[in-house]
Amino acid sequence: MTHSDIWRLSATDMTNLTRRGDLSATEAVQASIDRMDAVNQDLNAVVEDLRTEALERAQSLDRARANGQPTGPLHGVPVTIKVNVDQKGHATTNGVVALKDVIAPDDAPVVSNLQKAGAVVIGRTNTPEFSFRADTDNPLYGRTHNPWGRHISPGGSSGGAGAAVMAGVGALAHGNDIGGSLRFPAAANGAVTVKPGLGRVPAWNPSQKVERGLLAQSMSVQGLITRSAADLHLSMPSVIAADARDPFHVPMPWRGEAPDGPIKVAFTKNTFGYALHPEVEKALDTARDALVDAGYAVDEVDPPDVFECGRIGYRTLMGEVLTLMKSDIEAAGSQTIREIFDVYFQEFPPIVETDLVKMLAKRSHYAREWSLFLQDYPLVLSPFLPQPFFKPDRDTEGAEGVHEVLGCAVYSYAMNFLGLPAACVPARLADLPKGPQPINVQIAANRWREDLAVDAAAAIEARVGQMCTALWEQMDTT
Repeated sequence: MTHSDIWRLSATDMTNLTRRGDLSATEAVQASIDRMDAVNQDLNAVVEDLRTEALERAQSLDRARANGQPTGPLHGVPVTIKVNVDQKGHATTNGVVALKDVIAPDDAPVVSNLQKAGAVVIGRTNTPEFSFRADTDNPLYGRTHNPWGRHISPGGSSGGAGAAVMAGVGALAHGNDIGGSLRFPAAANGAVTVKPGLGRVPAWNPSQKVERGLLAQSMSVQGLITRSAADLHLSMPSVIAADARDPFHVPMPWRGEAPDGPIKVAFTKNTFGYALHPEVEKALDTARDALVDAGYAVDEVDPPDVFECGRIGYRTLMGEVLTLMKSDIEAAGSQTIREIFDVYFQEFPPIVETDLVKMLAKRSHYAREWSLFLQDYPLVLSPFLPQPFFKPDRDTEGAEGVHEVLGCAVYSYAMNFLGLPAACVPARLADLPKGPQPINVQIAANRWREDLAVDAAAAIEARVGQMCTALWEQMDTT
């Protein structure tokens, strides 16, 4: 293997080499840094370059291995960390100019867990202001571009993470998700992810001055964006390791019990009145056929009302945002983000005061409906978005733009409100008038069964292939 090929390795293949000693951690990290040098100037996905400390850590890992010390499951794997999560000694900016000097006193649990497993952080990735857009741009770092082309938004809020990992900058990318911020970038860039369920990954920022709101605590989760489903199976067992700083973390193994017989999958194309694009429908059909051929029992049946659940959930979240965040947005946000939030509040009229408390109570009703349904159908295959991914800055185009970006994304934020895991995987590469574009589907799963969602994503990926292969061919010719 030549040095120029190392960055192409999956995390799984890379650790097979680094743990045997066939590839050094230093070589793996240096190759990813070289790839970052080659592509990041155009993408602006990584906004803080950590090469110096990354190479020092890689060399330390190599010395430890040479001295006979055990290697971790992610030994030498280059990763990126989103700038809204604490990494000791670095600014947790959240894409906000006013936070550019908020230096983390310690690592967040997800950063600590990755490093304990042997991963090496090579850089920190971009996010929109307050990490509250499905696109990625801010006055502090500027815009992140999608490696497929500038006709597609890179997604958000983990847009830098999605663009980086798909372009080959790092084998794993950290992100987080309160309404779709892992899955939007995965869908935009053709990556694979799983939004973990509530309590699965320990979370806390040591730099925070006050605790987050109840819905932010229960809807927001930490996770990874990867190029392959296998890399989620490799890395997530390390990410979910317990950390006492999160008192609500649920210490369970990554793999649950194997189900008896074929796994039943509820398959739906219901888009609740939003137009289903032909390319999205083809992606859904391909995903269904892949699961059937892999031995799943797929029935076309609608799950409980995801539209009502999703809309109520996001309106409730907006109530909490209005109460706890509005003053910060007004004080520290740009004119662009302030205007976007004004339209958010129109699209999702905030539920406040007594009604907010009532809807927090009703959340159990929706979760119970889904819990009962998932007893019969442990997986639900659905659209992620009804249309191909939108263009950059679509959410700045008033009510119509926000409606296209978020209004139709009920399959996304409903899963956050319910606290259920959901994988997002590409099922088609569409040849559209403005250029090629990956189309992702979503696989929701029963509580604590992220592993089943990732297994199903792997079955779809086996049929469709990894999108990075076509992407890198395109990048090589442009």
